[in-house]
Amino acid sequence: MAVLAGRHLAEHAGFLALPGGLAACVDDRAGELLVLDPYGPDTGRPLLRASVPVAVPAEHLAAAPGGRHLAVTTGLGRNEAAWSDLLTAVDLAAPEGARTVRVRTRVGEPGVTVLGGERPLVVLRHREPGELAAYHHDMLLAAAPACPPLPPHQRLPLPDADGHGDAHDPVTERLFAAAGSGVHRARREDDTLVAEAPLPWAADGRSGGRGYYLRLDPVRRMLWSCVRGGPGDPGRWPEWSNDAWWHQLDSGLTGRVPLGPGLVFRLAVAVRHVAFARVHPDGDELVLLAAPTGRGERPYVAARLPLPAMAGAPRPGGTPWDGVQRRAVAASPGGPLVAVSRGGHGEVHLVDADHAEEVATLTLPTPMDDGGHLALVTPGDGAEADPVGR
Repeated sequence: MAVLAGRHLAEHAGFLALPGGLAACVDDRAGELLVLDPYGPDTGRPLLRASVPVAVPAEHLAAAPGGRHLAVTTGLGRNEAAWSDLLTAVDLAAPEGARTVRVRTRVGEPGVTVLGGERPLVVLRHREPGELAAYHHDMLLAAAPACPPLPPHQRLPLPDADGHGDAHDPVTERLFAAAGSGVHRARREDDTLVAEAPLPWAADGRSGGRGYYLRLDPVRRMLWSCVRGGPGDPGRWPEWSNDAWWHQLDSGLTGRVPLGPGLVFRLAVAVRHVAFARVHPDGDELVLLAAPTGRGERPYVAARLPLPAMAGAPRPGGTPWDGVQRRAVAASPGGPLVAVSRGGHGEVHLVDADHAEEVATLTLPTPMDDGGHLALVTPGDGAEADPVGR
């Protein structure tokens, strides 16, 4: 066991898996990108491999497939409106040592992906007006000091205002951006982004809603999201509907699986299952979907495991995210374990998804307010094949 004290994780940017079993995250108070070696302390290496300065508050974090070239965008932090336009480019293996450069782009809450190749491309997903903005990573690193404004290499239009989620498939060099109108796609051709037809949220006879999260499943080469529908009033969140939306990248097959009402947000990918934590006044649960193992198979709900109530849980009539406790969920694509937190109680429940049973409850020295943030790592799990922070 190893502890890194006095750090303040940028929860929205999350953890980013890097090659070699490493993981990256951002300390939102110190303004540093941290590279962690989770298994290092077992063999005499420090947990903290490196730290480099980045602009904060960190909104999104992504890397090129090789893990050397990274980008960090900035968001609201503890502010009511977007105010920062800073983007940080990071080279963890520059000849002079790890190097970062900050430039000005556009005020907002941009998502980010970093496409690989000889000249990695940093692609920002903007709202209001919606667009994809591409920058050469090496041009970002070559920018002058003092945070100069830098125009993008290329722009592609997106629908306004409602972008919410990014994914990147390193195999095909495609990127995906979730919006109310569907999952918008673009592929890299040489130095250019080429737009493709978006993927609709409607599937399996179910329509309506929009995805509020998007991630790549590197085990099965699938996209996953949670599509939320129902009333727009946040106080009526117990009435929201939630479907697991999935798309197989190679076959093109798409579908939706009902998860139940309430608040469902992020998801976690295990070796044979995909896990969703659902919060509802009638009782919280961990929903385990059996993921396809062969071509033509479709996901289905394999188990629903009740979770102990949170003392500070959201209540009907109030928003499910202001001043209330939540749950974080994590898994590794190399193993069956799923971790889900009990916000405010300092507990993490460890579940064996293959047997649909809890195997341990971890008690932590902090309350895990707001649910905290979790990462679950298995040696050699290939999690770096999803090069976007989660």
